[in-house]
Amino acid sequence: MSLQNRVGLFGGTFNPLHNAHIAVANNAMEQFGLAEIVFIPSGTPPHKKVAGGVDKEMRYTMVKDALSTTPYFSVSRMEIDRQGPSYTIDTIEAMREVYPQGLCFIVGADLLADIETWKKPEALLRSIPFIVAPRARITQEVFTSPRFAGAQIHWLRMQQVDLSSSWVRKRIRQGQPIEKWVPEEVVNYIKQHGLYQGRKLSRVH
Repeated sequence: MSLQNRVGLFGGTFNPLHNAHIAVANNAMEQFGLAEIVFIPSGTPPHKKVAGGVDKEMRYTMVKDALSTTPYFSVSRMEIDRQGPSYTIDTIEAMREVYPQGLCFIVGADLLADIETWKKPEALLRSIPFIVAPRARITQEVFTSPRFAGAQIHWLRMQQVDLSSSWVRKRIRQGQPIEKWVPEEVVNYIKQHGLYQGRKLSRVH
């Protein structure tokens, strides 16, 4: 099934957004001929508490600032403005009305491997094609099991994604530089607001 001219939905806490997120999005655009990619920062994730004490508006603003000069990327407030937990299947159903030309969902292999922890996993797998970013220790064979029967899974041809937001936050707490791995706009916002520094404030270089 071709994904040409579909809109890619890229959800996540983006706490903070980093260069690997953008690399995944760029590869998805180029390899599958998508019309655009909509980043969807989560509002209240149902499975975990957002680390670092950073509220949803701050996470949204960091993504918005970083993507402001890329015409084929945009950021949605759909989950930020939603009351209560944000579930992917609800977002997809709402987005169908906004983008009738067709959708696909961009996700890391590690997250998709845990599909059974998501709301209505079977319905979700049938509802939309997935573009999957490779992650360490998650092989393609994982997605040949019966629970993924009928799912449309398209693998990105790129190196495994090893960079994580938790690793970036750890470097900030330790006072180490992050410029190599994080967009300049996000670095500046983190510095301005003193984010992720923990109880003992330390300068972000």
